Amino acid sequence: MATIGFIGSGHIGSQLARLAVANGWDVVMSNSRGPETLAPLVAELGPRARAGTPAEAAAAADLAVVTIPLRAIGDVPVEPLAGKVVIDTNNYYPARDGQIAALDDESTTTAELLQDRLPASKVVKAFNHIQAARLTDDGQPAGSPDRRALAVIGDDPEAIAEVARLVDSFGFEPVEVSPLSEGWRIQRDTPAYVTRLTADELRQAMGRAKRYRDS
Repeated sequence: MATIGFIGSGHIGSQLARLAVANGWDVVMSNSRGPETLAPLVAELGPRARAGTPAEAAAAADLAVVTIPLRAIGDVPVEPLAGKVVIDTNNYYPARDGQIAALDDESTTTAELLQDRLPASKVVKAFNHIQAARLTDDGQPAGSPDRRALAVIGDDPEAIAEVARLVDSFGFEPVEVSPLSEGWRIQRDTPAYVTRLTADELRQAMGRAKRYRDS
């Protein structure tokens, strides 16, 4: 059975883990405070779940999810994630993360920062423009009218397709976008951010997105 390794187990990570185990994945959960702090979540998730360190979660992962405060990106384990698809759910909140010059001047994006951290991994941006609670509330079967769409953004076509299949299995319509640098179109304060949209509406919203400097 395939395993998703979670680097971070907060609101988004725990919700994605619930969806993962419901869809037949094993999960390894981790956080910055130690595996023992995850005992209640692991107990809730059941026999498909266990807790470990971030390095252990990364090593066990067939597919990894990095879902941490952006300020902690330098703590993401590198070697255990080499060659793997890594989903980036992160958003930049200066009040929480501190000022990051390359994001303030918009010379890069959050997902590109993670890709720089993980040069041998295939980073895909997903699940960052939906509120955590909606992940387990808004999913619908494929073909449902007005199914909520989520963007899947990356550089590698196979990695994008793999994450798109996961998004679909979790109940959302994947909208595939490349390259990874286009991830700014679903960052905070853009038309697509935490807004329920169909696939066509999401594409239109991303098309209307403006850089902060142009807003």
